[in-house]
Amino acid sequence: MDGRLRRQVLDTEVLPPRERFGTWLDMMASSPTPLRVHTAHADDFVARAEFVELGRLRLIRYRYPSVDCVRTSKLIQRSDPDYYLLALTLTGTSQADQAGQRARCRPGDLTFYDCSRPHEVSHHADPAGPAYARSIVALMPYNALPLPRRRLAPLFAGRMSGSEGVGGLLADFLIRVTGHPEQYHAADAERLGGIGLDLIATLLGRNLVSEEAVPTEIRRRALLAQVRSYVEQHLGDATLDPGRIADAHHISVRSLHRLFEDEETTVAAYIRDERLARCRRDLADPGLSDRSIQLIAARWGFRDKAHFSRAFRAAHAETPQAYRTRHLEPARIVNTTASAVNSARTYLTQG
Repeated sequence: MDGRLRRQVLDTEVLPPRERFGTWLDMMASSPTPLRVHTAHADDFVARAEFVELGRLRLIRYRYPSVDCVRTSKLIQRSDPDYYLLALTLTGTSQADQAGQRARCRPGDLTFYDCSRPHEVSHHADPAGPAYARSIVALMPYNALPLPRRRLAPLFAGRMSGSEGVGGLLADFLIRVTGHPEQYHAADAERLGGIGLDLIATLLGRNLVSEEAVPTEIRRRALLAQVRSYVEQHLGDATLDPGRIADAHHISVRSLHRLFEDEETTVAAYIRDERLARCRRDLADPGLSDRSIQLIAARWGFRDKAHFSRAFRAAHAETPQAYRTRHLEPARIVNTTASAVNSARTYLTQG
């Protein structure tokens, strides 16, 4: 786990019931944007908060019983208010009220508000579903977004879709990073935070009257993230090519190629490299040792076995079969030894 992105966790279930709600209140009081919390479950408040720090972007994955929260003027005066907050509802029904605007959110919806202004937030578990409500919150300082506050005001306590377009990509990002932070390197935290902020800025810009409020470079990086996500989802389709990618994102092929000019690769090379990476993973997987190389290649979009072999050898200076043998041999030796030891232990136990 060394060098991996880590998360901090507060889980009240490990505490005696009488200490759970007080501990949760202490955590809320110590946050940059404290809230006053009311709940019918104060006697036994089983809740969990998982924190992932990505530079200027803090992500928090919550699970809690139904709650009603208020951020008052007094709390704002006693804390650092210069933060925006974006929330993704995962389960239950949430509601945000700020400056006369109100958003009622179901699972998959996003809402956004300004922590320097009083607001109310409630999140209730589904009466017919799990006992807990779940959400992911992204907290960022004002200067992390390249958008004037006055332009953002119409979006405060507004509902935005997290199931399509940039909103869907942002929701996937929040869910993936907070769900499995150990899959990322700690050294990549700042870069991941930058990706998240670009997606947030682009989403907000698209929900404003004019997307031009978002700087060109921010929009470029967000579009690049969308394209990469699309490629990853369609690697197994042999018909994936620049034309299809451009059509899916409503841009010209020429614009798509320009998008990759600063990435030190081409669109076709990016697709090929991602496919080869998936093939390498499968070839080195002992669980797939009975699957032919041709099937693995086809799984990731290489229809022609000879073409795959040439591409693989050009990238790795060895054939797919040599690569597979080199990586599976250590696993075979370990498994053979383990089988012998287990057999001996079984014999002794039975004897």
